[in-house]
Amino acid sequence: QMSAKSQICSIWLGSETGILKGVSLTKKQAFNFCEMSCLSRDQEVCVMAWGDPHESEVLVGSVNGTVKTFSTDKGIFTATRECGDPSQGRFTGLAVTDSSMITCVESGLLKVWKEGSTETVEINVGNGICRMQQNPSQRHRVATGGKENPLKVWDLERPDKPIFTAKNVAHDWLDMRVPVWVRDIGFIPDSDKIVTCTGHHQVRVYDPSTPQRRPVLEARFGEYPLTALSLPASQGTVVVGNTHGELAILDLRKGLVRGCLKGLAGAVRGLQCHPSLPLVASCGLDRFLRVHSLEDRSLQHKVYLKSRLNCVLLSSRDLEVSGSSVSDRASF
Repeated sequence: QMSAKSQICSIWLGSETGILKGVSLTKKQAFNFCEMSCLSRDQEVCVMAWGDPHESEVLVGSVNGTVKTFSTDKGIFTATRECGDPSQGRFTGLAVTDSSMITCVESGLLKVWKEGSTETVEINVGNGICRMQQNPSQRHRVATGGKENPLKVWDLERPDKPIFTAKNVAHDWLDMRVPVWVRDIGFIPDSDKIVTCTGHHQVRVYDPSTPQRRPVLEARFGEYPLTALSLPASQGTVVVGNTHGELAILDLRKGLVRGCLKGLAGAVRGLQCHPSLPLVASCGLDRFLRVHSLEDRSLQHKVYLKSRLNCVLLSSRDLEVSGSSVSDRASF
């Protein structure tokens, strides 16, 4: 019965209450998946990732340091792994390579968990980490950054030191040091460039292929801390969200705001552009999942999910899986 529900879901969300939520846009339905014993704050979902290329498994990392495996085919949790010591802080990133899982926590302890082995590779990436992000085209490479912890890129096959460390921008016009606060990171496809957003409303682009370790572009958006970013399938822009529910599309060449996506009320916690369609999903403290068009910036879907939401994960397929007519599909 749960499998009938989980198989039609194309969007997955993790909540503060520890519930994994699946949404079917076609059926306009949302479902809760959890062991009923699980509803406590230490089960709060911090990070989510696909566990396999077929997207048949969702990995769910919680505040208590466990990573659970959820089968989207069966509609149940099939495994739990103890991956962290909650005293080291919450998960700030979760990723998968060929046969390993990568976790990172706020204290800067990054671990590579080999399948079927108790051995882990450990890297200390430095304290105050807000985000660890994998390079989707070179999956053994990850980037980290946080509060007074600059953007660093790591090669997990040579983990002794970072292959790139960003340099802070020059002092400001009062000759004051500019504080470092990396909140989210994205690898720009088909290039060596990396984009970050900060708690001081900056969006920065770095190019590790050049000798320049400072940003090659800096833009600003709004007045509030930026919390999340995601790169659309069509290149040249980035979507960013902040603590006041403002979402914007920024041009990565000129650093200009192309437009804003309306309708959010609370802080943006989760943001993901669809891998191939011109769509972006967002969620956060106002308890709604929203899907916006990146073409005309219109709100396509809005689903109330009862809990405050921390993360969103989109399936790569068409989000509306149905026998809809061509005209129907085109409008989406």
